[in-house]
Amino acid sequence: MSEQHESAITGQIDEIIEGLRTKDLDVLARIYAADVVSFDIDPPLQHVGLAAKLKNWERVFTVFRDVNYEVRDLKITAGDDVAFAYGFGRLSGTLMNGAKTNGMWVRVTFCFQKVDGDWLIAHDQVSVPFDIASGKGVADLEP
Repeated sequence: MSEQHESAITGQIDEIIEGLRTKDLDVLARIYAADVVSFDIDPPLQHVGLAAKLKNWERVFTVFRDVNYEVRDLKITAGDDVAFAYGFGRLSGTLMNGAKTNGMWVRVTFCFQKVDGDWLIAHDQVSVPFDIASGKGVADLEP
């Protein structure tokens, strides 16, 4: 993988962080492919298209007064036209009611496709580990 590809993809992840921090849907819209398929944390099982992905982020903005997003342990593998990155992400901040939340760590995967020279997210997935015995998600793990 070239350093140039890795740097461009890292830059896109940084743009997600900045777009969330500033609650800027226009910034976020520039990062995703028009036909992005997202396996996000909230139902349904998949969100198809840019409008659906942005609606998910819009919902976040209605819950949080101030938003922080952190990515840890990001690993990137890139070819010339496709790439994937995975790690851990955490959404935190101040809720609309003034309460601060540290959020929870989730597993994140970003699949990029080079479109007109730009690395865009064609697919992303967010997941919470699952305890089979209890049937519940495990939300208190740390990377």
